[in-house]
Amino acid sequence: MGVVVIAPKPRPEVWEGDTHRVRTGCGNLYVTVNLDGGCPVEVFAHLGKTGGCAAAQAEAMARLVSLALRCGVALPEVVRELRGIRCSSPAWERGGAVLSCPDALARVLTGYAPDGVPVPVRPEAGACPECGSAVMRQEGCLVCSSCGWSKCG
Repeated sequence: MGVVVIAPKPRPEVWEGDTHRVRTGCGNLYVTVNLDGGCPVEVFAHLGKTGGCAAAQAEAMARLVSLALRCGVALPEVVRELRGIRCSSPAWERGGAVLSCPDALARVLTGYAPDGVPVPVRPEAGACPECGSAVMRQEGCLVCSSCGWSKCG
């Protein structure tokens, strides 16, 4: 049994893409998603106006997501790994909690999921399985204040 080597899809000179701004607890995260045939294949993330550790982490995260997408990892799997990750500085954006920069990136990428393909959320990370917002414990039950979902029914 040999070793299987997966090589990323080569990058052409030009890819079309969109840039999104998401407010996070660390500042505005600008996410550029480049598309090939309507599918995300490359991601850039820029945080703040200067360098620093958080900006470096955002760039590293985007590079790894790009590598995964260019190697054929399914978009819902990438989103599932990032969605619900929490940091110490959550923010509120468009009616929902943005738990961290990885969570913000997952929210952007969710918009590129093909119609009818669900993007799973990791409820164990404290995210609502229905809408992805943060859940909180109320009277011994996990409850989502955004959509009303309750683990207790």
